[in-house]
Amino acid sequence: MGELADKMGMVITEMTADRAVGSIPVEGNRQPVGLLHGGAYVVLAESLGSMAANVHAGEGRYAVGIELNASHTRSATSGTVTGVCTAIHLGSTLTTHEIVITDDQGRRCSTVRITNLIREAR
Repeated sequence: MGELADKMGMVITEMTADRAVGSIPVEGNRQPVGLLHGGAYVVLAESLGSMAANVHAGEGRYAVGIELNASHTRSATSGTVTGVCTAIHLGSTLTTHEIVITDDQGRRCSTVRITNLIREAR
């Protein structure tokens, strides 16, 4: 999953091109004021979306993020947050996924959309 995902305590529980699910703990990923850092939501979302895009890309190809949009609508202060990544478009050169991140009570905290470019491995 990568060094950053490891440092954040990310756990992936499902991974296909169409759907990916993962979580991170709030503790250890907070801002100084005690809220989950907005960048932590984005790291979780980008990780799920990029990994799902790479599953879709297949052997001999890889996906790289080219656009990301995040809207944070609620703050988590404890527990874990879970991202559910769903494919919007799985094309031959581009993928787009939406990631909805919720807290332990199922309340939406962040909505992220990522587009990945699929390239041929060199």
